[in-house]
Amino acid sequence: MRKVCMLLVLSCFATSVVKAQDAPKGPLAPPPEHEVHRTTGAPEPEAPPSIPAAEMVKRFSQKEDQYLGARGRYGYHKTIRVEEFGENGKPSGEFTVELDARRGADGTLYERFVTSPHSTLHFLKLEAEDVVALTRPPAFPVTTSQLAKYDLKYLGKEKVDEVDCYIFQVKPKSVERTHPLFDGIIWADDKYLEVVKTYGKWVTDLGDEHSPTLPFSMFETYRENVDGKYWFPSYTRSDDTLHLKDKDVPIRVIIKWTNFKPFADATVPATPAANPKP
Repeated sequence: MRKVCMLLVLSCFATSVVKAQDAPKGPLAPPPEHEVHRTTGAPEPEAPPSIPAAEMVKRFSQKEDQYLGARGRYGYHKTIRVEEFGENGKPSGEFTVELDARRGADGTLYERFVTSPHSTLHFLKLEAEDVVALTRPPAFPVTTSQLAKYDLKYLGKEKVDEVDCYIFQVKPKSVERTHPLFDGIIWADDKYLEVVKTYGKWVTDLGDEHSPTLPFSMFETYRENVDGKYWFPSYTRSDDTLHLKDKDVPIRVIIKWTNFKPFADATVPATPAANPKP
């Protein structure tokens, strides 16, 4: 009964926020090739005893601090694809761009275009900066410094790929003008208390945050276990609708981060910036 109630709560939350955007209902399923798994051969610890939800939140927010600090020490390759869909439900055009992460002498993370943008879109006219803006919200929303701004509610447990997770609903206590806050759901590994998935949006007192040229605001993000120590975002997807004067066009964005590698001078302290500079 507890599991059924939890699923009903989760379903109601996801449906209510997505309906407001005329987007597909519920969290999106990851692609068949996507898996959440660890890359370490270390034995798993015994399942922890039942602990208060507040203690769970404290532990995974501390892990988020670690990931944020480590993130600037790793390079990666990023691919962004925006798709339009025809009346038959099949892709009818797409825009793609690829970037590599580099680090400056001051430790600041930068992103460099490695391919020229390619577009076969029929209705959207995009520049590379339009899609890069989709990845600017912070990658780790619930760090210890941000906890005081949120109310977190424990919803139950659910499996993400082969990882058993605790589920928490995250709501801002109040919205701000200049600092977007996360409004959604997070999944934390029930053994290590590490966030492995998020689903939600970023909000201010002006409403949902989104690109000036694209309507996407609800994002589902899966993380990848890197070097057996850190969970970094590796796959993000969002579906929405482009409302034109005479028709509605379904659109989708998929963002992938691959080839995570520590920089050669990874021992140099990195600037823990959430948004790499283009």
